[in-house]
Amino acid sequence: MRTPPGEAPVWVREKWAGLELPLASGDDRPTEAVTSRVLPGPRNRLIALVWALLGRLQHQRGYAVDAMTAMRILQKTAADAATWWSENVPRLQVSGRKLLFHTSVCEIVNVAPTNRNASGASFGAT
Repeated sequence: MRTPPGEAPVWVREKWAGLELPLASGDDRPTEAVTSRVLPGPRNRLIALVWALLGRLQHQRGYAVDAMTAMRILQKTAADAATWWSENVPRLQVSGRKLLFHTSVCEIVNVAPTNRNASGASFGAT
């Protein structure tokens, strides 16, 4: 199993390994996204826009997951890691926020058979 890269402590990132998370878009293909750092990241969209203009955001490729959904799933298996996220990155507890997991640590494990874009697509951190 591989630990996702990132700024959270290793023990927190290790807790994502093996979890199955629904993709935000339902599409089983990785997405290109402009991302910010988790610690410290922009606190709102206006600050994110300023960061983008200053070149402080990065282009990443990975699988997007609704942050609140991911935290609920993490809470079931690793409450201590979910608590770390809520205490250290509270902005993820807002509707519409997403986490992006790098393609190197993920694999598609379930895709709705009748529609590739259905919300049944999910991945597991490997």
